[in-house]
Amino acid sequence: MPYLIPPRTPLTPEQVERAFDYVLALQMGGGEAIAGRAEADPELAFVLLRLAEDVIWPVTAVDGDTDPCADSFALDEVGCVLLSAPRDWARDSPTRAVPGIARSIIRFTVNVIPDPDHADTADTMEAMRDEHLVLVHAVHSAPGAHR
Repeated sequence: MPYLIPPRTPLTPEQVERAFDYVLALQMGGGEAIAGRAEADPELAFVLLRLAEDVIWPVTAVDGDTDPCADSFALDEVGCVLLSAPRDWARDSPTRAVPGIARSIIRFTVNVIPDPDHADTADTMEAMRDEHLVLVHAVHSAPGAHR
């Protein structure tokens, strides 16, 4: 039975921690460091997919503050293309999708959003994790937020 991707909801702080823990373990320790994690956490593929969207969309989406042009729409489509395969993987085989989605996040971070303040990709990922945690804590602690 194919898995359905749940509706887009903000990640919880715990989900952000789990996703970045997995990505960082893969980035720093390789396949042995992540062995068995996907099987032990059936939701991990969808959490990583949400993280991939949170990492890729801000960089590729059409910016509402500037006048759209052909290049901005092309970049938006690049984001859609970059996320289409991980979405298919998560839908078709969540457990097997987990390392591929994590590697996509790592590659995107290395090649598209290098941080001049953090020469090491792991440092960049840790800074991204900290930023994401601040954002999700704000969302989840806002009045009327679902917990």
